[in-house]
Amino acid sequence: MTITKKSLPRRTVLRGLGVTMGLPLLDAMVPAVTALAKTPAKPIHRFQAIYVPNGMAMPYWTPEAVGNRFDLSPILAPLDRFRDQLLVISGLRSSWNYVHAGASGSFLTGTPRGGENETDVLASTSVDQILARELGKTTQLGSLEVAIDKFANAGQCTAGLSCAYTQTISWRTPTTPLPMENNPRAVFERLFGDSGSADPAVRRERRQEKQSILDSVTDKLTDLKIAVGTGDRARLDEYTEAVRDVERRIALAEAQRDIEPSFTEQPSGPPRVFEEHLQLMFDLQFLALQADLTRVVTFMMGREQSTRPFPQVGVPDAHHPLSHHENIPARVALMSKINTYHVELTAGYLDRLRAAQDGDGTMLDHMTILYGAGISNSTSHSGTNLPLLVLGGGAGTIKGGRHLRFPADTSNADLLMTLMDKLDMPLDRLGDSTNKLPIDTLSEV
Repeated sequence: MTITKKSLPRRTVLRGLGVTMGLPLLDAMVPAVTALAKTPAKPIHRFQAIYVPNGMAMPYWTPEAVGNRFDLSPILAPLDRFRDQLLVISGLRSSWNYVHAGASGSFLTGTPRGGENETDVLASTSVDQILARELGKTTQLGSLEVAIDKFANAGQCTAGLSCAYTQTISWRTPTTPLPMENNPRAVFERLFGDSGSADPAVRRERRQEKQSILDSVTDKLTDLKIAVGTGDRARLDEYTEAVRDVERRIALAEAQRDIEPSFTEQPSGPPRVFEEHLQLMFDLQFLALQADLTRVVTFMMGREQSTRPFPQVGVPDAHHPLSHHENIPARVALMSKINTYHVELTAGYLDRLRAAQDGDGTMLDHMTILYGAGISNSTSHSGTNLPLLVLGGGAGTIKGGRHLRFPADTSNADLLMTLMDKLDMPLDRLGDSTNKLPIDTLSEV
């Protein structure tokens, strides 16, 4: 760590015309007395949920052994390099097991019930939003909700219930589901656009003239680089290049979409190619967390009942129909290819988190990431033995490298209660749970 004469607040931002740009953690933001004493500052603990739809090919997911001497299953194999920060959780049941609605509807809420028809929308406040109320007091955004699929907020999507249940995992209140934004441009402008003071026309003009948001803060960025140390200058260069790269790729995706004729005027949407879209969304989440724009992120890699095919991994079948595989071995094997591909793509995101320095550790060290699905075997819409992972170091609170199996009637809400403890926000109750899981002491069960 380099001690500089320049002392910056952690919430330092660069403001330009239509731009508010947060910064990554710099040495200059660490109090000099802390640096001189060589005592690490308390790390920022971030929470992220990554949801995958339509259940899992469970024979390919669940490790056979429990404790710390387990072999990774085929689906989990891409996470081998993260084994020390991987906690596999087995045996938990969904708190609300009602086809696809209960899967995503209870994933972060632990709600024991939902609505009864397409206009009756009811769950529980989700843990990400409970966190956002407190952590958002010191960040630009309380939380960030993003997805790959477009949000539909009207009509019925499953078993006569509202689409709200299948297309979001975030609930601000028991009756307020939050839409998940799938347009990279909209997310980018939310992160870096000065929506509080700038006319939207300013941002439109900047895009039309192919100007970068960085052009508005060039002078201030130059002044900042002069004032900080060599290490901080390198971090700023890396960060601004990442911002510029994401901005360039969004513009390129929009240009490619505009090649085809359109008979109605509509805002630019996400890239057509799944991998390009997913990478942009992961990059935007990374930038939001790195710059401390938010400490809470939820991401749906697909909505429940998604029919997206995956020919790129040898699965031309639509995802949702394939998930109803009737336990036919060949179809379960095909399903496992989709599940493995999701894990592979997530592992690439984890690589970036592990490579990013964050104080005296990495961003992955200081994160708690909940990954998984709200259904196990989709053929029967099973809400038992949910496929769940906890990834990251949890800012020193999570002990990885283990597979923990719990009694069959243990609610997934118990795990959520435990994670809230780890995030210094203990709850007396969540959904149908007043219990917590002994994930620290349990090792060989």
